Amino acid sequence: MQVCFKIIRQTQNTSPMIQTYTLDVEEGNTILDCLNRIKWEQDGTLAFRKNCRNTICGSCGMRINGRSALACKENVGSELAKLPTHNESGIPEITVAPMGNMPVIKDLVVDMHSFWDNLEAVDPYVSTGARVVPEREFLQSPEERSRLNQNGNCILCGACYSECNAREVNSDFVGPHALAKAQRMVADSRDAKTESRLEEYNKGTQGVWGCTRCYMCNAVCPMDVAPMEQISKIKQEILDRKDNQASRQIRHRKVLIDLVKDGGWIDERKFGLQVVGNSFRDIQGLISLGPLGLRMLVRGKFPLGFEPSTGVSQVRSLIESVQNLESLDS
Repeated sequence: MQVCFKIIRQTQNTSPMIQTYTLDVEEGNTILDCLNRIKWEQDGTLAFRKNCRNTICGSCGMRINGRSALACKENVGSELAKLPTHNESGIPEITVAPMGNMPVIKDLVVDMHSFWDNLEAVDPYVSTGARVVPEREFLQSPEERSRLNQNGNCILCGACYSECNAREVNSDFVGPHALAKAQRMVADSRDAKTESRLEEYNKGTQGVWGCTRCYMCNAVCPMDVAPMEQISKIKQEILDRKDNQASRQIRHRKVLIDLVKDGGWIDERKFGLQVVGNSFRDIQGLISLGPLGLRMLVRGKFPLGFEPSTGVSQVRSLIESVQNLESLDS
């Protein structure tokens, strides 16, 4: 069948343009197969990355029909099934664009310096500096090694970084790829820097608290690393070590759990006072709540009372069960 490929093309500091190419393809052809044919048969100037015949290398990351993916992993049939669009002539269309959150060098090739710099910022290497070098290698039990299986599958393709909404609005945030690697270090029994790592990952919104939990990183990861889950694991390690006074981010999480446990859902009157106002300890925080509180009162959106949810006992029991399991695991 014929398929029209709409490719977003540009060079550095120029506006993007759409260029179309029509190919006779089979449903099983990968998007990378099609890009290769366009380059070899129609337009040798088209630029994209690949490093084939090296297992799944992660080099050919790009946005396919608006979603970051590996061009070698996605095929024509599955893409058309997801988004069956047609142009005026009735030919199915597939749109290919460069990844997001990184400047374009040319066509589908992006500058990944920020990606690699942010990875380096989390020190993604096992540290054995505090240990005496043994006569044999550092050994791990099968259970210790199994903790590294999921995040160890990361191939650093950039898909999660490309789709990260937090990174798009916060240039200080290191990104889901870096924090997934960070969790690998936290979970590694051979590492000697767990406490100092957690202090670094706990800083402001450049670390784990910069994640907005939008799930996009999980949705596009081609290796099922689930970066957001790895970030949540680091958060839990930090929460286990810190109290409510450590930071507003930590207070936010702990107060939320306490209020849901108490009432089945959040009593928003208490939530703002306890998190932003730090239970009347933070005067500036309390003052900042004033304008919002007045607007809510004027519009009738400020609850004068609080009614616990009908299933509050079940909610409380569930939270306590999870907390008990976590304490047993630790």
